[in-house]
Amino acid sequence: MTITPRIVVVGGGLAGLSAAVECADRGAEVTLLESRSRLGGATWSRHHRRLGFEIDNGQHVFMRCCEAYRGFLNRIGVADRVFMQQRLSVPVWRPGESAFEIRRHALPAPAHLLPSLLSFRGLSLSERFHAAQVAARLSRLDPEDARLDDASLGDWLGARGSSANEIERLWDLLIRPTLNLPVREASLALAVKVMRTGFLDRADGADIGWSRVPLTELHGEAAAKALAMRGGRVHLRAEVDRIESSRSDGVVVHSRGQALMADAVILATPPDVACKLVPESASTERAALAKLETSPIVSLHIVLDRKVMDVPLGVALGSELEWIFDRSERLGNPSDQYLTVALSAAERWLGRSVRELEAISVAELHRVLPRARAARVVGFAATVERHATFRASPGTRALRPGAGTRIGRLYLAGAFTQTGWPATMEGAVRSGLAAARSAVAVETQPPNRRSRIS
Repeated sequence: MTITPRIVVVGGGLAGLSAAVECADRGAEVTLLESRSRLGGATWSRHHRRLGFEIDNGQHVFMRCCEAYRGFLNRIGVADRVFMQQRLSVPVWRPGESAFEIRRHALPAPAHLLPSLLSFRGLSLSERFHAAQVAARLSRLDPEDARLDDASLGDWLGARGSSANEIERLWDLLIRPTLNLPVREASLALAVKVMRTGFLDRADGADIGWSRVPLTELHGEAAAKALAMRGGRVHLRAEVDRIESSRSDGVVVHSRGQALMADAVILATPPDVACKLVPESASTERAALAKLETSPIVSLHIVLDRKVMDVPLGVALGSELEWIFDRSERLGNPSDQYLTVALSAAERWLGRSVRELEAISVAELHRVLPRARAARVVGFAATVERHATFRASPGTRALRPGAGTRIGRLYLAGAFTQTGWPATMEGAVRSGLAAARSAVAVETQPPNRRSRIS
């Protein structure tokens, strides 16, 4: 007899959404519970009253190597709503100097980035050659080697003769936005994963993509429609109180005073919430989750009364600003320009007022983009994610749980789980797929149906 497993997914971020769609595609009866009034988790957008348009909570980008995430977009029917570079091309601006470019060339990996590296004007000629040698060494390291997680990338680079300037100008430029930590605090294992998968193993791996529409539309709304088409059910404002095993070998989810029986539960919440909901019998997972730390991201939204940059993105070197994106497609006025600035590992920005953030960012824009000096700021906003990602520091690997738990029918999903990836949209989707495949594969006689959320 064919059994249709009943699976409850707790959490409607990318991990939970990808898990729910995967379970439904594998024939399961899926119910997704989200405590908030929207789906999308850490990727969301809202209408900003003063600016007059939808802003995202951050500039979430992906790379061509993010195959699971791109597959998820295809699955929910929104692959045409993102932009993807045909070839990696990133202008680099140094205050007071002409721009240069990081781009991939028509050479096999890893030589495809060598011309850009050898012309990287932020480094001396000897530093450029040394950085090329270091990159070759990185390409030979195995990110699955658990020993690499005992060291930081900064210590590893220093031990191999990298100068402070090389570390700050080059390696921090690449690692800070991907691991959301400065090089000196970042796990060597995760840094190797980023460098190899994104930049060294394949020529097109680092081509950059981003959403052309608000993130809530791209992820939450589209996934809800895709799940409904597959027979799944979504309940918003459905906060879960507790999860417990039942004597009939199932799992019971308590939400809004009701008990929902499931053959399996996928817990796809942030780690602090998961730590509270994982039953005490799973003490190993609870202890590890409690030790995971986080790292913040601050995003600045600046609307100017004229165009000050002619490229879709660029990065500022030697500036308080980092990656700058042109998102002017959100505007109704074609003469204005809407820029977003992503500030990773942003502890130094926390606690500052919006007025202070605006003053600093506008002054830095004047240094980096000279045309901005003649522009007038017509709108400004800041979004702060204090717990944007798990902290990818040395020792993190041992704290990241796998999909399975000591409770046989309870699975974990989230970018913080042991995917091998840092806290990215790709890692979140991979975790959801892994948890879903494990949950659906469980062969069990389903327990008697108890009350369900309707």
